[in-house]
Amino acid sequence: MRRILYMVHQSLDGYIEGPNGEFDWPTMGPELSDFGQTINDGVDTFLYGRVVWEMMSGYWPIVETISTHPHDLRFAPIWRATRKVVVSATLKQAEHGAEVIGANVAEDVAALKAEPGKDILLTGGAGLANTLTELGLIDEYLVFVHPLILGGGKPVFRNDDVRHALRLVDSRTFDAGVVMVRYARVED
Repeated sequence: MRRILYMVHQSLDGYIEGPNGEFDWPTMGPELSDFGQTINDGVDTFLYGRVVWEMMSGYWPIVETISTHPHDLRFAPIWRATRKVVVSATLKQAEHGAEVIGANVAEDVAALKAEPGKDILLTGGAGLANTLTELGLIDEYLVFVHPLILGGGKPVFRNDDVRHALRLVDSRTFDAGVVMVRYARVED
């Protein structure tokens, strides 16, 4: 069965967005970009919630016209060529060849995991990640902690008063002081 990897960038104080919804603070240096490429090589599906999908679909199709950052230019063709699945109860269709699922999140995502292929990468966002955590559908968490305290905003994980046991798989320090911790879900 394919695994779902959840990759998220957060501040030291645990936020994925600043107090005004800003996401202008992550630093993508060459080492971190190269590591991201190795993750992309092991997946064949990008999984998004609606909010992150809207951000991604508004950026990656036109990135060459608005960015010269080497990471952006390297990732854009990968994003275009990779299967994209959006989990949403409100969207009926999505652009750029993306599929929309979500009538029954637990069944739809479990069916996606049961398909043949490489792993699935869930990127950013907290809503879908929290839902899939509660359902026991995320297999690994790759959390990139940036050396920044935002002082408020949107937390990565909501407090649902339920414990989820994890096992450390890896940890690494990247350029610009970004630290990655990688955890696997402990089977019940």
